[in-house]
Amino acid sequence: MNVNFIQPLDLVDRKIVDALVGDARLPLKELAARAGLSSPACSERLRRLEERGVLIGYGADVELEALGYPLQAIVRVRPLPGMLHVVEKLIQETPEITEADKVTGDDCFICRMALRSMTDLDRILDRIAERAQTNTAMIKSTTVKRRLPPVV
Repeated sequence: MNVNFIQPLDLVDRKIVDALVGDARLPLKELAARAGLSSPACSERLRRLEERGVLIGYGADVELEALGYPLQAIVRVRPLPGMLHVVEKLIQETPEITEADKVTGDDCFICRMALRSMTDLDRILDRIAERAQTNTAMIKSTTVKRRLPPVV
């Protein structure tokens, strides 16, 4: 990722980013109007934001339950000695792990999992438990969905 932290976003770029975060499917004409630009100028701004690594993709927000995953869990993972890279690869290869961060502290990884059942959780944790200690918390609800901090 080639993010340029030195060059801050100007007001127009912030308007574009804010609008796309709210609705990534905005037509270019509407996005340009919200940013106070012509469509060609807005298109050029988008291209530069992508080149700078500010905009790295466009996506859809999907309801996991509608896909058959009614349960979610947060799993803290502490690899056994000498197993860090093996556990990291295992995490990357487990499709039910929808996010994983390598972190500081007692645990090395914090994972978010989407699950069809508690049986799925057991099956996945059994594979990891051979190489790491885990601590699991089931998610009851999401108070704050993933969001951007204030765009400055």
